[in-house]
Amino acid sequence: MSNSHSGTAIKVENLGKKHLIKHEKQEPYKTFQDLLINSGKKIITSLNPFAEKKADDESTEEFWALKDVNFEINKGDKVGIIGRNGAGKSTLLKVLSRITEPTTGKIHINGRIASLLEVGTGFHPELTGRENIFLNGAILGMSRAEIKAKFDEIVAFAEVEKFLDTPVKRYSSGMYVRLAFSVAAHLEPEILVVDEVLAVGDVEFQKKCLGKMNDVAEEGRTVLFVSHNFASLKALCNKGILLNKGQVIMHSSLNDVVEQYSKLIEKKDQRFSPLIADSADITSIQLCNDKGKVLKHIDTDTDIYITLDYRIKRKGQINMVINLSKDGQFVFQSFNNFDSLFYTKKEPGDYRGVCHIPKQFLNNGQFTFSMTVFEENYSNPKVFLDVFSFAVEDGPSIRGDYFGGILGSVRPKLHWRTERL
Repeated sequence: MSNSHSGTAIKVENLGKKHLIKHEKQEPYKTFQDLLINSGKKIITSLNPFAEKKADDESTEEFWALKDVNFEINKGDKVGIIGRNGAGKSTLLKVLSRITEPTTGKIHINGRIASLLEVGTGFHPELTGRENIFLNGAILGMSRAEIKAKFDEIVAFAEVEKFLDTPVKRYSSGMYVRLAFSVAAHLEPEILVVDEVLAVGDVEFQKKCLGKMNDVAEEGRTVLFVSHNFASLKALCNKGILLNKGQVIMHSSLNDVVEQYSKLIEKKDQRFSPLIADSADITSIQLCNDKGKVLKHIDTDTDIYITLDYRIKRKGQINMVINLSKDGQFVFQSFNNFDSLFYTKKEPGDYRGVCHIPKQFLNNGQFTFSMTVFEENYSNPKVFLDVFSFAVEDGPSIRGDYFGGILGSVRPKLHWRTERL
């Protein structure tokens, strides 16, 4: 890594980060006694410096978390890093923050970097909040006088005055993040790097953080922000970088990058092979709007019409059920038993079934559905697992002024009424 002196804040050239993943050969165990004996042998072998390890006991796999990454970020840019889980976002921030070294490539950095990554990094747990403020300032190359000049502002912003002389290992996660962000933002780094840890804080503090990051950028400093919360990204960032499988797919305006991300999801998730059952074949599954046009982008404010085209092969009472899941957890099941043709014996031919999921019902995240085709009295069922997946992005209307994470698979917009008793 090196420093440059120009209008560029960060320049990355041919960056790569490789991990070696070891896979130990598994031996079959017939009994619990075999397991204990083999485990004992492994312990004895590991303690014996003269013992030879068989070459076939384990294999090593290369995994490139980042590969051939190139981009340039100007001073004052507010950049949102976007991508699916496992795309390489956090690894990129760790490499830029010098927490881990790259395997290949060069990074040119113009200025000091302050990072707020995962909870638990950046502070010494045995030191007090006060001591950690001065430690972090020293790491950034600031003098004690410079840190003292910012000290009161840091403490006031973090709202931890009563706990300044308490070791940070006793802080709650919210207190920890408040102080860590305040230190990173107020000690005047040229580059501020923030991962998705802000979801730990309370609502008001999240709003303060976004405002402070915007202030940092308006002062000519640079902000890199990773978040799955598109409302937060759009409130702060003007540029975006899209990562996919460790590579930069796009570096442009945030709106263009978000649009490209949606297309990437659509391209991955809308592939479909016909589903073959005895009584009927599912020939097409699409997510459409109320006009029947395929949705290019889905957020929490989108009405979703799951459109199923199927071909009945023999006359009968042919129907289906959908099971929706999110992150491996069951969300809901829906039959078409309220359809007017549910109890009708349908003639062979082509049919279309449409299931409407109303807007402001699903939470943001990745959803998958399975389905079952069955005949009269729910007989002769044919189950198709994980036949279709789609991503729901964050929409602004149901969120209001709350920028934190929302738990659960659904987040319906329920009607509340408050009255004084």
